[in-house]
Amino acid sequence: MRVYKPEWQCTFSVNEGAAETTGWRERLAWFIRHLADKLDGSGRTIKIEYDVTPAVSREDVDTCLGKGFAVTQSLLTQLAHQAACENVMREAKAELFEENTQR
Repeated sequence: MRVYKPEWQCTFSVNEGAAETTGWRERLAWFIRHLADKLDGSGRTIKIEYDVTPAVSREDVDTCLGKGFAVTQSLLTQLAHQAACENVMREAKAELFEENTQR
């Protein structure tokens, strides 16, 4: 009887800038990306690199990335809501937070 063993590999990285060991082309590309971020005034440029074996379709990768960004949006919304609630509490009940500032 033959035993089959599935094998796969996935690497995923997100970069926000060029590493010190990169070549001049990549450093120039990151300089232009940072310049574009400054001109836009908001947002952030990232570079996503992935390697999946066996290969999956670009559509599947895009679907996964979209779902990941949807989760990120949800988490950021929750954090913003919590921060807003804390700000209201700090204003309405400042005496509850005085102990934290005196330490």
